[in-house]
Amino acid sequence: MRWKPRTSWLGLGPALAVMAVFGFYPFVEVVRFSTWDWSGLSAPTPVGLANYRELLADPAFWHSLRVTLAFALITLPSFILLSLVVAFALEGQPYERWVKGLLFLPGLVTLSAAAVSWYTLLSPEYGALQTLLYTLVPEDSPLAAWLVVPAWDREPIWALLLVVAFTLWRYLGYGVLVVSASLKGIPRSLLEAAWVDGATPRQAVRYVTLPLLRPAVTFLLVVGTILTLQSYVAVFLLTRGGPFGGTRVLGYFIYEVGFEQYRLGYAAAATIVLLVLTLGLAYAQARFMEER
Repeated sequence: MRWKPRTSWLGLGPALAVMAVFGFYPFVEVVRFSTWDWSGLSAPTPVGLANYRELLADPAFWHSLRVTLAFALITLPSFILLSLVVAFALEGQPYERWVKGLLFLPGLVTLSAAAVSWYTLLSPEYGALQTLLYTLVPEDSPLAAWLVVPAWDREPIWALLLVVAFTLWRYLGYGVLVVSASLKGIPRSLLEAAWVDGATPRQAVRYVTLPLLRPAVTFLLVVGTILTLQSYVAVFLLTRGGPFGGTRVLGYFIYEVGFEQYRLGYAAAATIVLLVLTLGLAYAQARFMEER
């Protein structure tokens, strides 16, 4: 009996070692860097919590935090709602597998290639979509003023919506697969019992199906929160934080101060704040869904 716990720990040893090397150790190093004034080239100077105090007084940081929260508030509900609606619409259809495959396909494309394709397609000045519209609609047509690609390279709100659309396009297939797998795990006998009791299809979905989908929705909330709060690559490749800082999310703010301003200690402090914010919101959402 005494040997069983030791055997189990030996079995967990390789996984724990990988987590310690690639998870815990880098985290400890980032925490250590956040207490330095360090450019990455010169010798570091310990400054204690000075980076955190400066961060809390930095208007650029607060602006990036507001942009990040706005991006999350638009993207996360849209991601959850679209995943549910599309999964319900495809359930039991003869073309279900084909559509799911097409929806999941963007997640398999290299992120950089997908971003470049979107930029080439939707550029307001020379994009393929704008060129097609100019070809199909004469310039003197009354529709010409309406059939234009929004100037997202000059309007912050359109740039943010572009990043939102790109994020949804890339990850919607994953959300649909998660919800669909949970749908197929619901016993049909429960729905039939609700129908026998006089429930309409809408009531059966509301009082039977949706409560049973709570674990899947909770999972998507947590994963979606992490994806939205830590988004960076799409912003870097599509908008570079512009225009006028309208898409400068915290991930891009960290890149700017760390690798353009060479303030790696300051960037490490911002990374810790972002990590705490992400974990806090994800934990709060999970607890809220469990209590409901």
